[in-house]
Amino acid sequence: MDRLLSMRVFQRVIDEGGFAAAARALEMSPAVVTRLVSDLEQHLGTRLIQRTTRKLALTEAGEAYLLRLRGILHEVDDAEAVAAASTRELQGTLHVLATPVLASYFLAPRVAQWCERHPKVTLDLSIDPFPQNRVEEFDVTFIVVEEGYDASVVARPLISNDWIVCASPGYLQRHGTPRTPQELQHHGYLRFPWQQASGHSGRRLRLRPLEGEGEPVEVEMPVVLQSVSFDVLYRAALDGAGVAVLSKLLVAPHLASGALVQLLPDWVFGRFTIYAALPTRKLLPARTRAFMTFLFESVEQAAAARGLKV
Repeated sequence: MDRLLSMRVFQRVIDEGGFAAAARALEMSPAVVTRLVSDLEQHLGTRLIQRTTRKLALTEAGEAYLLRLRGILHEVDDAEAVAAASTRELQGTLHVLATPVLASYFLAPRVAQWCERHPKVTLDLSIDPFPQNRVEEFDVTFIVVEEGYDASVVARPLISNDWIVCASPGYLQRHGTPRTPQELQHHGYLRFPWQQASGHSGRRLRLRPLEGEGEPVEVEMPVVLQSVSFDVLYRAALDGAGVAVLSKLLVAPHLASGALVQLLPDWVFGRFTIYAALPTRKLLPARTRAFMTFLFESVEQAAAARGLKV
């Protein structure tokens, strides 16, 4: 049995959510993938995956094994990269974790430029809405924090940005442009559930002054669309469905083009910071260091072009 191959296949089955999906990702037949995982379980003398007709679930032994396995495979990849360092060209796989929004709007637009610099480094990008608890499993994990971050996590801030109120020119032409927070009560709200003001119904939006120590203002607005999907609310705002509170960083291209208009520029919903969190392993692979350097350069260039503060 090729134990290393079996270990990689087992990890991929879990990451892809099934044997068939893992087989497609690895370009293997489902039968081979199933056999490799079965061989691994036989070698270990325990079942790692509880198979049902509807889904896969890790056994207790499987959870413990996978946690250690990820670190081992990372170290193997690191060793291979070190061995290939004599070529002076970065190689190997960089394992990255991000939320769906950051993956689509922050990372994906930067992939082409990264690949031009380091064509032999494969970016393996995983998606998780709540990545904070998986930092040790990946080379770089992107997290979004509003106030601060867990001091036990090794993380570097990339950029801070505001949640702003915005709408399309077409919507404003039909419904008018609010000049004060109170005037928002006459406008349709495209709402994330977590934007609810504390202790109030989901119809109430809380804004705070951008500068100074003024008091926050809460406005009750009619909700026309509610979704946990940034893409859905973003698209609806572009199409003129209502007023949305969105990340200024992520919608900056549409603000620049005029497809969206920032409303009430002296008021914000809140401020968030994007962090690049690193595992606590002492040895940081060269490709990870290169990726971090690339990110900071890219963010600084984009922020300067859009008039944002890093």
